[in-house]
Amino acid sequence: MSKQTVHLTACPRNCYSTCAMRVTVKDGRLVLVEPEPANRATAEGPCLKGLSYVERVHSPERIVHPLRRQPDGSFAQVSWEAALDEMAHQLNRVRSEHGAQSVLFYSASGTKGLLNRCGLDFWRAFGGCTTTYGDLCWPAGLEATRLTLGANTHNAPWDLANAQLIIFWGKNTAETNIHQMTFVDQALDRGATLVVIDPRRTQTAERAQLLVQPRPGTDGFLALALARLIRDQGNVDADFVTSRVHGFAEYAAMLDEVDLARHAEICDVPLPVIEELAALLGHVKPATICAGFGMQRYTNSGQTMRALLSLLAMTGNFGRPGAGWVYANLQTEVFGGPPSPFSFFPPSACGGNPDNTDGNVRISVSTARLGRDMAAQQDPPLKFAWVERGNPLSQNPDTQKVRTAFQALDFCVVSEQFLTDTAREADIILPAKSMFEQTDIIGAYWHTYLQLRPRIIDPPGEVRPETAVYLELGKKLSLNLAQSIPEETEQAVRTWLDRQLAPLNLTLEDFAKGPVLAPGHEEVAFADGVFPTPSGKIELLSSEARQRWDVDPLPRVDLPVESALQKSHDPRFPLQMMTPNTKNRIHSQFGNLAVVQAIADPPEAQMHPVDAAERGITSGDLIRIFNDRGAFTVKARIDGGIRQGCVSVTNGWWSNECGPVNLTSLGRETDMAFGSAFHDNLVQVEKAREGTR
Repeated sequence: MSKQTVHLTACPRNCYSTCAMRVTVKDGRLVLVEPEPANRATAEGPCLKGLSYVERVHSPERIVHPLRRQPDGSFAQVSWEAALDEMAHQLNRVRSEHGAQSVLFYSASGTKGLLNRCGLDFWRAFGGCTTTYGDLCWPAGLEATRLTLGANTHNAPWDLANAQLIIFWGKNTAETNIHQMTFVDQALDRGATLVVIDPRRTQTAERAQLLVQPRPGTDGFLALALARLIRDQGNVDADFVTSRVHGFAEYAAMLDEVDLARHAEICDVPLPVIEELAALLGHVKPATICAGFGMQRYTNSGQTMRALLSLLAMTGNFGRPGAGWVYANLQTEVFGGPPSPFSFFPPSACGGNPDNTDGNVRISVSTARLGRDMAAQQDPPLKFAWVERGNPLSQNPDTQKVRTAFQALDFCVVSEQFLTDTAREADIILPAKSMFEQTDIIGAYWHTYLQLRPRIIDPPGEVRPETAVYLELGKKLSLNLAQSIPEETEQAVRTWLDRQLAPLNLTLEDFAKGPVLAPGHEEVAFADGVFPTPSGKIELLSSEARQRWDVDPLPRVDLPVESALQKSHDPRFPLQMMTPNTKNRIHSQFGNLAVVQAIADPPEAQMHPVDAAERGITSGDLIRIFNDRGAFTVKARIDGGIRQGCVSVTNGWWSNECGPVNLTSLGRETDMAFGSAFHDNLVQVEKAREGTR
């Protein structure tokens, strides 16, 4: 007789929504994924990727046994005992010959959960390791927000329905934060105005009353031009500025430097369009700016984000329903550890150890410069890498250098569900769990719900959670892990999680009926008018910005280092490369699934008709995108919706598709917070010759 059960859970992927969902299990197999309305932010249910979990969990391509690289480069199944013995042997060898810090522990954000912290506990018990700092995703924007507002907190997602003016600045929410569109639609039904600022005419832009398409990397110049007009037109909220803003006099004086005609020329937006947008910001309240992550992936991005924030400060759009800055809502960061965004910094940037160590862990490899920094490590050099929850061969800048660095190692272990580009560089691949195969607690960075992700099915084959692997490997290495990593029984895991919840006066029982709002959450951020900055106000003048990052205390903006407007730019590479996200994948995840491939577009490069015509390219042609750093081939899609001078390919493609888009990017850091400046990336495009890769 068949058995069917229904469970509440939540998606742990690196995505704004972190959807609650209701899943049905029949005879031990996941068979159905449905909406769970208890999470008010995601009540309409999961996207295509969430629905595809039915295939992802049971895919015949899923890795369900340990694999060992063979001399010919292929992989063969090995026993857990053999895999553990070899990993222990290699770890003992490199620790004896070179020291524990010859091991690189690389963990990314492929899946969220409290149990992820057990990885670093293992390596500390091992005697240390080398690990990364910075982040691929969002730290420049986090730090710009912290410097300005004091905290990365914003109004509840559903509060957006109260806005009268919504500006999506570099954010394609209809594809990358789809549940937010529910609240946008509610606001529009109440008479709100939607503005989209993006070099591409996106799905989100189709709902907008105004689309502004600036030159990539010049958003800060556009923001300062808007600020100059708002000031000159007398639309500054004087009472708010007097009581809530620090440094406005200095900021207003800086605006005298803004040449409107010159700024319009730099961002290539007609001055009448800038004037129209300035009038909206000056007169329509409450206003919310929702800023995207891609816009802060330039070398000038921290200062750019500060310039955007200043528009809300000078118009009094903080601390009230429908108003504010929507970028990252970290109210679920309640489990201790360094406050974000400091978790992305090496200790030396936080007033800590100038040698960039945390106990016996050396924090010395920049995520943005992963390949270059891996190769540069000395005393000791890197000999062994352990990778989990990430695919750096696809996602990190400067793919060729990353690949070379991994191939130079003595040994590499990758924990994965599928044979990704990074897994193909491993010596041993460990079969990784899915979200349904171990209980955990997850937070979010758009809404403020904590959610339980329970174990509802048994792992297939010989899949083991990472915690179980660490415990077994620890026994081989004679490590004492009893106090830091739970045994792989449901009771042990739940006891461990209850210990994490105890300081919050929560237990797992509190999650029985669904998501739980984080203790102390705020529906309207900064409603009390207090900002946790040194001055207690919004800081348009930040001495910490100068002290920590050596940038101007005011949000003055420079051009990106690699820009066609720079006098030093190489004329051989005139096109600005952009690598946005897509609704069909979470970066390099999900694209290998049949259900996604049946609906999603194949790899393609979006080009403006004029750029294509100049190169004799038509839609469907195979083209080569290249610069001195690398090249890849992809089909062209000619589209008047992208501004001239740009080419756009969504990120996350594997080498067996069109190749990682980061083959052409350089490992550069943003102006603050050690982010990755992917989009400082000029390329050329040509028709591909037969056989070109």
